[in-house]
Amino acid sequence: MRAVSARNQLRGKVSAIIEGSVNNEVIITLDNGDEIVTVITKQSCETLGISPGKVVISIIKAPWVVLAQADSNLLFSARNQFLGQVKKCVKGAVNSTVHFVTEKGLGLTAVITNESFDEMEIKEGAQVVGLVKASSIIVATEKEA
Repeated sequence: MRAVSARNQLRGKVSAIIEGSVNNEVIITLDNGDEIVTVITKQSCETLGISPGKVVISIIKAPWVVLAQADSNLLFSARNQFLGQVKKCVKGAVNSTVHFVTEKGLGLTAVITNESFDEMEIKEGAQVVGLVKASSIIVATEKEA
């Protein structure tokens, strides 16, 4: 049973923490081998007991995943960039849900407007890049018994 409504819940281990004066950059190696970078407050790191080797869950709401065409010829500032193949599209009244999978098998879901969906000509089998800002990732840890 899902404890959080966000579609993208990625389990991994903290591989590094780069400390800042207010925020820390936390690098997480996901179970499939992909890396994800998040920025959270030092206070959150302390409260959650985040340290190298700690198992965490990266939570990314589907609307926070921005899609770009793989052949867009653009460079992006987003720290987290996942090249993948579209596996399923569901078009709704206003938004479309796009499920894609990276080469290493990481499945992600994005929610984009139907206008963007149509303009980008997204379809099953297409290559896309999922962009996620480091500040758009919520980090969770399991409660200790």
